[in-house]
Amino acid sequence: MNLAELRRAGRTPALPLRVELADAAGPATLCLQRLLRVLPGQRYVGLAEWRGRRVLAKLLVGRKAARHFARELAGARLLAGQGLSTPLLLADGLREGEGGWLLFDFLDGAESLGDAWRAVEPQPLLADAQQAVLGEALAAIAGLHAKGLWQDDLHLDNLLRQDGRLYWIDGGGVRAQTPGQPLAREQVLENLGVFFAQLPVELEPFIEELLVHYLLVNGEHALPLEALLKEVHRARRWRLRDYLHKLGRDCSLFSASRGASALRVVRRQEAQRLAPLLDDLEGAIATGQPLKLGGSSTVALVEQGDRRLVIKRYNIKGLAHWLKRCWRPSRAWHSWVEGNRLDFLGIATPKPLALLELRTLWLRRRAYLITEHAAGEDIIARFKPCLDAPDGAGAPPEAELQALDTLFAALLRERISHGDFKGSNLLWQGGRWVLVDLDAMQHHLSAQRFARAYARDRARFLRNWPADSRLYRLLDERLPQVPGTCPE
Repeated sequence: MNLAELRRAGRTPALPLRVELADAAGPATLCLQRLLRVLPGQRYVGLAEWRGRRVLAKLLVGRKAARHFARELAGARLLAGQGLSTPLLLADGLREGEGGWLLFDFLDGAESLGDAWRAVEPQPLLADAQQAVLGEALAAIAGLHAKGLWQDDLHLDNLLRQDGRLYWIDGGGVRAQTPGQPLAREQVLENLGVFFAQLPVELEPFIEELLVHYLLVNGEHALPLEALLKEVHRARRWRLRDYLHKLGRDCSLFSASRGASALRVVRRQEAQRLAPLLDDLEGAIATGQPLKLGGSSTVALVEQGDRRLVIKRYNIKGLAHWLKRCWRPSRAWHSWVEGNRLDFLGIATPKPLALLELRTLWLRRRAYLITEHAAGEDIIARFKPCLDAPDGAGAPPEAELQALDTLFAALLRERISHGDFKGSNLLWQGGRWVLVDLDAMQHHLSAQRFARAYARDRARFLRNWPADSRLYRLLDERLPQVPGTCPE
């Protein structure tokens, strides 16, 4: 196959895949053995064999191939030209009307700093192992900036560690100001904002401490914390908007099909496993364990192999209800968006896995949402021993109260109201409170509207316990208030 034919290979071409290329030594066959990243019809990146050598191959096809090839080649040369560690470029080429290729030395046994971070992320905030990973990354970023370069798609997966040495990859995102001279402070702050915005928001109070790793390598500029935090918040908002825009699109994260008879979206990594379930949702609900049999919705717990999933069916109760609902986004879509919003923000909720809206000539009918199952105990049952203690003198464990503080602080920070804060919608699982039933959840742009919604949430949450109980008073004292919405 040639590059023009590769353009039509789709997302999952059969492997091994042989592509005819050529370099200064003449024509040769590249044997692509494993795909690492695919943008169908545009980019195929993977492990390959070339002239008896293992290489990392970037194959660029489609109408934008020449532009992408030029960026990748320029970035790779910038990194190498400034003496920064990066895999050796072994061969490259561009064929007009077909596409381009870049073949890099393959780093055997290398681990991305992204994988290293994911391994230590569950540890306590800024544990030694976490600080070691972030310190490595910040030192490497400082070295990049000291040479007048930056990576406009800066993230931990663009740094590979092999035998204790870090390598920059993905030259397509490398930009230069004045190569060889330190990057201007404004660009440094913007780029560091992109980096810190991808870390858990709970790490924000430690940014000043983490910056020491950067300044030890590149102390060219003073980096005001206030200005840096402004860039972090701006980048974080952009990343969230970008992620939410992908929720109904066919992309690397989601598999989506949209038509006059149905909208079907599933996390791409789950698509194959969930296909049989999505093809017979009614059968799965009928054989599953019923959790709710309401008029507006039906909820069932189903077993799939070694895991448990929840299917929620949003019912249409009659013609009048259908006329009211058919023209606007379904409740399943709303819950899909809000569940993914919480998941992206690091607020615990069962991970949304798939969505199906049935339609008639684009008009919405019944809809389904599939999520992971949260097996925790709800907060009413969890705190019941406090009410049952003599004179109600018991108090919940401090760890559970602190987790509740963290949850409410996150909802305040992100201006999110739940809309139905009864105790059964808050479950204790894995040391965190997990929010379920997101049908009424809202993200508020208006601070005033959020304040009113938060006050309602807070009041509804406290009504889970008798107002004259010690537990009620304890929670009322601890839960944050929005000024002007609650009695002091």
